[in-house]
Amino acid sequence: MSKKSNVPAGSRRNFIKNTAIATAGISIVPRHVLGGPGFIAPSDKLVVAGIGVGGKGKSDIANFAKTEKADIAFLCDVDERRAADSVARFPKAKYYKDWRELYDKESKNFDAVSVSTPDHTHAVAALPAMEMGKAVYVQKPLTHDIYEARQLTEAAKKYKVVTQMGNQGASSDGSRQVREWYDAGVIGNVHTVYCWTDRPVWPQGIPWPQTKAEVPKELDWDLWLGTAPYKDFINGLVPFNWRGWWDYGTGALGDMGCHLVESPFRTLDLKYPKDVQCSVGSVYVDEFQRGYFPDSCPPSSHVTMTFPKTDKTDGEVELHWMDGGIQPTRPEELGPNETFGDGGNGVLFIGDKGKMMCSTYGENARLLPTSKTDEVKVPQKLARVPGSTDGHYGQWVEAAIAGYGKKELSSPFEIAGPLTETLLIANLAIRGVDIRKEMKNDQGKTYFDYPARNIEMLWDAEKMRVTNIDEVNQFVKRDYRNPWTLG
Repeated sequence: MSKKSNVPAGSRRNFIKNTAIATAGISIVPRHVLGGPGFIAPSDKLVVAGIGVGGKGKSDIANFAKTEKADIAFLCDVDERRAADSVARFPKAKYYKDWRELYDKESKNFDAVSVSTPDHTHAVAALPAMEMGKAVYVQKPLTHDIYEARQLTEAAKKYKVVTQMGNQGASSDGSRQVREWYDAGVIGNVHTVYCWTDRPVWPQGIPWPQTKAEVPKELDWDLWLGTAPYKDFINGLVPFNWRGWWDYGTGALGDMGCHLVESPFRTLDLKYPKDVQCSVGSVYVDEFQRGYFPDSCPPSSHVTMTFPKTDKTDGEVELHWMDGGIQPTRPEELGPNETFGDGGNGVLFIGDKGKMMCSTYGENARLLPTSKTDEVKVPQKLARVPGSTDGHYGQWVEAAIAGYGKKELSSPFEIAGPLTETLLIANLAIRGVDIRKEMKNDQGKTYFDYPARNIEMLWDAEKMRVTNIDEVNQFVKRDYRNPWTLG
């Protein structure tokens, strides 16, 4: 795809072809003759702008480039240290620190955007690109807030752009095997699902450090903060530990939920939960008080969500999420020395006729007892993504080149948006645990009340709000710091 034109690629190719035919005495030479076998003309490549190009962003754009059908033409990162490897790998790419400047100056020169920033920047960087008609790939979780997820879901349909969330397990062979077993009735009707992870592997359940640090000269701290409230820079937050702070991250659920919950969500055709309850691990402060650190995600949690009946279930489905190393009881069909999930993470489906499990990304799908995995044969009805999880990147590139609606995607926003909302609804219950009100008793003595603890939150998906405890609705849509806006 041309970097300099807004005309659709097919129209440009037709124009070039027709012009060549009309030119007397000039032979049309096939493109592969000019470039050799496998040659892809620049006009047939997807021109990509990468926003957040260190860490996961670095591997994302590298995987797009590996397809040989994507040209990484622009790099954008607020931290030159993190961007250094990508700058070295793509020396012809133009570099920006502020994605807003990139959009303003280069919008006609790229076709697609990859967003791999901290969670709190996903939506504000992705939506303007969608409004410009660009294909968008956004790392998981799709957004930081429920409201943002709904906006991106609706924008994908409105602007008819090709979208994909970076939960590559949605493209795995294992996730499709699980769906085929279930659709064939191998384990009967699923009524209960357990998803668990050993995350967090970063600090959570801690107070915000009181000692500010010097901002590295390569980092634009104000740009990194973006929509979040201003705070002084602290050591250890960048590049990874931001995940444990609510202003920027979404905790273990945001990090691993999209990789683990995706399989049951898709297999059972789940929508939004109707209620959610949770318990969280405490942090010891002293003999009289557990930790109260509302800025920080808790060290562990167990969330239970109830989903309404779907076309693929006989009734409601209860889904359990466990993090911080908490795991469900091992199923009796699993041998004592057999690995449960992949050890630290996994998904267990419990049906009325049997059980099955898989690992992170939906991989290593197994029936229980595991001896049944090779014994049970069902027809393969779902097309596999070439390359399985690794093919997730190429699938988006191919779809973006083909155009909206032309190729199937594993995690378009129409699916990724509701999945992300579900995880963030669970986070409402987790965050609600730390909401407290200062109260006074009859003697005028101060005490604290925690109104969102020990309750079952009731969720109205259409209105995007909890109906029985209003205090937690403040987290459905956060206020952005000026001058940041969505779209």
